[in-house]
Amino acid sequence: MNSAPPPPGTLHPALVSLVPEVDALREVGRMLWQRGWSVGTSSNYSVVVNRDPLTLLVTASGKDKGRLERNDFVLVDEFGKPTTGGQPKSSAETLLHVVAASQPEVGAVLHTHSIWTTILSDHFAAQGGFEIAGYEMLKGLDGISTHDTAWWVEIFENTQHIPTLAEQVRQRLDDVSRPLRYGYLIRKHGLYTWGRDLNEARRHIEIIEFLLECTARRMILAGELRPAGVL
Repeated sequence: MNSAPPPPGTLHPALVSLVPEVDALREVGRMLWQRGWSVGTSSNYSVVVNRDPLTLLVTASGKDKGRLERNDFVLVDEFGKPTTGGQPKSSAETLLHVVAASQPEVGAVLHTHSIWTTILSDHFAAQGGFEIAGYEMLKGLDGISTHDTAWWVEIFENTQHIPTLAEQVRQRLDDVSRPLRYGYLIRKHGLYTWGRDLNEARRHIEIIEFLLECTARRMILAGELRPAGVL
């Protein structure tokens, strides 16, 4: 694990066979940056490249998501550790990707830091979440076929101890009586969502961001939410 990184301009050997996946994540990063959902060096993204053993391609830590290069990615194992040496450091939140990807139907995980996820995750934190219901755009989430439905948006308290948060998320994912579906918010932090593949995860994040913005703007118009500087 202590081997040196590749020379400048040379792709790391672990990524040579994964150029299509790398480039697909770079494209998603540019889109999310352009939408204002992944500003600065915030956010992280991953795709499952092997199921047995579980192996993920994850964005490296501290990278501008609108300008990702091919070497700005890390191949990690089921414990969130790099599979080989010489790779950059992965995000501190890699374990959250591993937990989500441990579900057999998940092939990609996206994490963003938008204004609306940050505001709503703080506003509803004391309730542990909030419900979104009745919107036509709910049909953009996999398995929902009518607007006449409701989705509970779970909120987890923010912490710098990611293993603790990862375990909390894992327990909710394993709760068959109250399953955690489509994604969740972290208080004053952002959104995690996923899909069967990267295209579905991308669709889910666009749908969820739309629904969250509708929720926040409706509350602002009703005088139920008055975040400073938001019109």
